[in-house]
Amino acid sequence: MKKAPLVAIPLVLFSLLVIFLFKGLFSDPRELDSQVQDKTLPAFSLPDLMKPEVTYTPEDLKGKVTILNVWGVWCVTCAVEMPYLTQLKNEQNVHIVGLYFDQDLDPDFGTKTLSRVQQEVTDMLSRYGNPYAYNIFDVYRDTSLDLGVTGAPEHFVIDAEGIIRMHHIGDINERVWNSKVGPLYNKLVAEASGKIGNDKKVDVDAVMGLEPTLSNTLNEKNNQSTARVQGGE
Repeated sequence: MKKAPLVAIPLVLFSLLVIFLFKGLFSDPRELDSQVQDKTLPAFSLPDLMKPEVTYTPEDLKGKVTILNVWGVWCVTCAVEMPYLTQLKNEQNVHIVGLYFDQDLDPDFGTKTLSRVQQEVTDMLSRYGNPYAYNIFDVYRDTSLDLGVTGAPEHFVIDAEGIIRMHHIGDINERVWNSKVGPLYNKLVAEASGKIGNDKKVDVDAVMGLEPTLSNTLNEKNNQSTARVQGGE
């Protein structure tokens, strides 16, 4: 009778192991909590990829809601999402800034020259579209590491005060934009322009929890209300 607890211990440990493995296998890595959520951008002073004499700091990303897109010419998925990002820029005036990194450009052990990569970037943007206002060159990849970047593409939605409001891992396509990134981005833009009062600031969790159909319904109702006001009703 006294051996029963000893027998139960391995069973409990095995059950816990199964639970952790199940969560690891079936959880979406794109939905993992970000280490930089609701924090300001880490300090950096980095050159423009195409104009190295120009330097950027986090201050340059304040004053306008921005999507910071981590990418590189070596990234196949980056090329896949680029036409849609360009569409967002052209049709919805979405402000996108690139954070470019390439281990082949590492000053210590890289195998490419800057001019070669600049040409590769120019060719890629000419082929797939250029969604970027400009590209920040993460020379040593320190900023990417500080942001918790594990690959590319990754995206950070940054509000007008320079605070990271969302970290999305993976590409942005129409589904992701309409259901997740777009609702938050548009609400932050409205907030920054004063269309949403301080007492109604964006609840990120609520925005991310909206289903596409509900989000579309809310947008439709807002448009109808605006039309009534403009029509004098």
